[in-house]
Amino acid sequence: MTNTPDSLHIVCPHCDAVNRLPAARLAEQPTCGKCQKDLFTGQPVDLASARFLKHIERSDIPVLVDFWAPWCGPCRSMAPFYVQAAKTLEPAFRVVKVNTEASPDLGSRFNIRSIPTLALFRRGVEVARQPGAIDANAIVAWARDKARF
Repeated sequence: MTNTPDSLHIVCPHCDAVNRLPAARLAEQPTCGKCQKDLFTGQPVDLASARFLKHIERSDIPVLVDFWAPWCGPCRSMAPFYVQAAKTLEPAFRVVKVNTEASPDLGSRFNIRSIPTLALFRRGVEVARQPGAIDANAIVAWARDKARF
């Protein structure tokens, strides 16, 4: 990431409260001002429709999304790699997953035509997309490359 502001808005993965956090504190295991839980867990956050929009629109850090479905073999094979990538990418990124079976409106809204599909959002706008299953190193490299602007 370039041009990091002095403070960032970070949406809590537990209660969805928007926290204002000094950028320098990102690596200090910050907690939510509302629910007191960790803002970063090292795990992808499972989001459905209403929560998803808040996370992509209100977060000042890039949001990496895995659009997937439980019946999809490549999605299931990529899942452990995605968890590994989350541990590496946080706290510079919010790492989330969206089950397109449970939230078909999001699959439709973002024109998801194949799964798994990774999408990178910045302040509510999709900035990059990667269809197909890839390993943890490729996920991390792709996300970091596409977040630079």
